[in-house]
Amino acid sequence: MKKYILVLFTLLLTLSCEEYLDKAPDAGMQENDVFERYTNFQAYFESVYSGQENNGSNREVNIKCAYPLWISFWDQKTIFDELTEIADAGRRFRVQDWKAGQMGATVNMMTTDLSRRPMLKSMFKVIRVCNMTIENIHRVKDIQENDRNDYLGQAFFFRAYAHFHLVRLWGAMPHITKVIGIDPAEWDVPRPSRNRSYKDVAADMDSAYKYFELAGVVRRDPGPGESGHLADKYQYRPNGVAAKALKARALLYAASPLNNVSGAEDWKAAAVANWEAIQLAQKNKYTLLPMDKYNENYLTQYSNEQLFAWTAGNSRNNGSGDLQGLLSGAMGNKTSGNSGECPTQNMIDKFEVVYNGKAYALNTAADRAAATSAGAYNEQNPYINRDPRFYNDIIYNQAPIVYSAYSNKAQIWYQVVNGATVFGEHRNEVKYQGTTRTGYYCKKHIGDISGGNTGYKPYLTDPIIRLGELYLNYAEAANEAYGPNGAAPGATLTAEGALNVIRNRATLPNVDPVYLVSKEVFRDKIKNERTVELCFEGHHHYYDIRRWMDAPVVMSQPLYGVHAEKLASATAQYPTGFRYTRYELPADRQPRWKDPMYFIPFDTDDYYKMKNFDASLNTPW
Repeated sequence: MKKYILVLFTLLLTLSCEEYLDKAPDAGMQENDVFERYTNFQAYFESVYSGQENNGSNREVNIKCAYPLWISFWDQKTIFDELTEIADAGRRFRVQDWKAGQMGATVNMMTTDLSRRPMLKSMFKVIRVCNMTIENIHRVKDIQENDRNDYLGQAFFFRAYAHFHLVRLWGAMPHITKVIGIDPAEWDVPRPSRNRSYKDVAADMDSAYKYFELAGVVRRDPGPGESGHLADKYQYRPNGVAAKALKARALLYAASPLNNVSGAEDWKAAAVANWEAIQLAQKNKYTLLPMDKYNENYLTQYSNEQLFAWTAGNSRNNGSGDLQGLLSGAMGNKTSGNSGECPTQNMIDKFEVVYNGKAYALNTAADRAAATSAGAYNEQNPYINRDPRFYNDIIYNQAPIVYSAYSNKAQIWYQVVNGATVFGEHRNEVKYQGTTRTGYYCKKHIGDISGGNTGYKPYLTDPIIRLGELYLNYAEAANEAYGPNGAAPGATLTAEGALNVIRNRATLPNVDPVYLVSKEVFRDKIKNERTVELCFEGHHHYYDIRRWMDAPVVMSQPLYGVHAEKLASATAQYPTGFRYTRYELPADRQPRWKDPMYFIPFDTDDYYKMKNFDASLNTPW
């Protein structure tokens, strides 16, 4: 029996059919005016990037609602990584309820609420602007051919990207390739499989590439060493390399266990697409940044590893506005409101320790015992000799930070003095509502932003897709299709080789041969490497544990933090002067998995409005 969905969810768009069909969204002019002159059309299409609607004040309803960093900024402190086992929110708030299977009012905030992050509304609006462009740009008479092709590339790109975002969150969506009229019969179209939805995204990205190539913008800026590198006035726009990269990502999702319909053939297609994207990126002089410049992917305006990125601009440490979700109260010097992204001990254990040229896993008690036996790891001195990405991504007790009032070290500890508990500044749950309960803060996106570093104003940039991800995508797909030592046809890298490219950039040794005995064993190593490399960016882990179908397991296990108890002095047993103790986070911060959590539901009322919608596919939690 075919499943049907009410395309465009007109009830969600809050515009009458007449308004929606006859006016150009956000432009305030009739359709004929839009496509009469190039300047009018430009203003119309820019609504994809910056369109707003007024709800007492102007609110963003555009493609930014699909950008992970923009989502992470919102005042509900709901960062998608905090909805997984790798992080907790400092403030006890909506994220912990969602993590335990209770979405409540958050549903509305993600669909149509203009004061929050109306992703559903925004994506359908973007899709309509793109389809209007594809159907009508030929009418613009005073446009240069290169510009026409460039805008067609952007239209196909963002139509695909908007659909991709919808499918990841809400499940299979019909791929809308034309402007929908007022006839209700046009709205009732079959809801395809998720596999088909992702392949439709990939096809649109191929179309985007074709037009970007015709426009001469496979890369927009000159390559490294050339004048204007990373400084094109349209750097914020996607390009041909980005289109091929996101095609490759879509095919990886199509091949993943949650969505796969063709077994190894889906994995082979993903491996080929990711290898082609890597080659295209290399041909256009994109490179992996060296480890000493790794954080330029996040804390500068643009980098040469980013294939497509959105920069939020300079951000200060005042702990308000866009940083509320990311910045803890303790780091932002805000006693209430802020929350902070707080890695769990579960995540910390994913960073290997390196000793005498060998890397040791720390994921399980058995792993840690083996590393301890080899002299590589000491639970009471746990933060030495770790994977270099650990120091880039994590703020741990006594980590160096720019916070002059507190000796430039993170004070994430407690101490018992005369029977009373005294907290270090960055663990002070009495003073700060949004302090960490895990013993850690995320550093990746905030760098040295802190209440004591008043002059630090970095760019906060979201690498929508970067070259490092493509190597991980290829490693995963090639392993599933051909095994650890196999490669896509014509590729010069095996699955193992691609993973080692990422490890070696991080100055880690090659994968231990013990993990190469089968694709099943290597699969777990790839997943761990991916989680470490992409942690706290792109909301990758939220989607990864779902497409891998690992969420029922990992979201049913306890989450841990660490207590750092300050001692009177260092001893042989406690060489750092702190006693570190693992502990389970409180019950109200633990996850609870149920299968409807694979996808977000719609507003409860909408189930009754969408007569032909199969509600069983998006069951309310």
